[in-house]
Amino acid sequence: MKIALLGFGTVGSGVYEILQKDNFKYDITVEKILIKANRQITSPIMTREFYNILTDSNIDTIVEVMGGINPAFEYIEAALKSGKNVVTSNKAVVAKHLKYFTELAEKNKVKFLYEASVGGGVHWIESIKKVKAIDEISSISGIFNGTTNFILYNMNKFGYEFDEILKKAQELGYAEKDPTDDIDGIDILRKLIISSKLAFNHIFSEDDIPVFGIRNIKKSDVDYFNSISLTVKLIAKTVSKDNRIVGVIEPVLFDSSALEGNIPENFNIGTIVGESVGELKFYGQGAGKLPTGNAVVQDLINIINKNKDPMKYCNKSYVIDYSLICNKYYLRVDEKYFNEEINKIIDKKVGNNIYITKEIPVNTINDLFKKYNVQDAFFARFN
Repeated sequence: MKIALLGFGTVGSGVYEILQKDNFKYDITVEKILIKANRQITSPIMTREFYNILTDSNIDTIVEVMGGINPAFEYIEAALKSGKNVVTSNKAVVAKHLKYFTELAEKNKVKFLYEASVGGGVHWIESIKKVKAIDEISSISGIFNGTTNFILYNMNKFGYEFDEILKKAQELGYAEKDPTDDIDGIDILRKLIISSKLAFNHIFSEDDIPVFGIRNIKKSDVDYFNSISLTVKLIAKTVSKDNRIVGVIEPVLFDSSALEGNIPENFNIGTIVGESVGELKFYGQGAGKLPTGNAVVQDLINIINKNKDPMKYCNKSYVIDYSLICNKYYLRVDEKYFNEEINKIIDKKVGNNIYITKEIPVNTINDLFKKYNVQDAFFARFN
């Protein structure tokens, strides 16, 4: 196999490093590497022109690891149309265009694989495909963002304030300079959209899924959770029943002894519940140079081995039903926002501006916060 890397940052360099190891057993050669216009060319295989890659008949597979929507979309589309396989780690472009890319790949008799777009070293995508091939999946859930798990783990274990541990995460390279996609749940939203397309043959729009991140969490919230032996994690979850479906991204409270409550640092865990097989869990590093690079290389090996994709892609008609996930919530909100609607969901007060709600559907608090422009508040669902 002769490949081209589009991008040579963290993931791209990780893929290259794995392929160059002396004990690597597969015949995969990096023919060209597309680099940014402002980056110095330090090797004869580097180029700044995608056209040089697209027109190279020796290259049969493109590995896109640039990130973002554009120009990644144009490059992937052109590669598939020209009869080249594509492997990508780009969750943003996959979440938006998965159906189109898979249909285009099938039309041109090539492969489009994206294992590294969700869960990095967990091999989550492949696991969904294998379970789906022989069983009906009723729910998927998990911790799929290493940055937020690193933040929450360290707040819980060492008592950091949010801003303090976010800064440390940025210094260590776990968080971007602009951490919005991570801490506001956008990154994990894209991953849930991709995962749900595979597990349920359903294409969520971003507006279908309530999203609440961890931007507003405080040390006082975590201290309260610790006092009642609970741990908070940012969770993505989709549940399907009959012709109904719901997806949600929000903080969830687990018993301190629960597996999810003890996932450390930047690790991920994914759970699949099948009607026959029951509950399956998949654990590993969700991000980073080598874990994500490993997932990319696994896709390349699958192409070499001509592993057939067990998925049959189709669109299933579902009704969004937020009551499929219904539970009590921890809610910290200033009393100045209280009105008849917010009062209705409160079960009891347990501290200064801290409340436990009645059992409510997953969209309820999110909708109220948006409706009344509630600021500097936090909530978490009891598991």
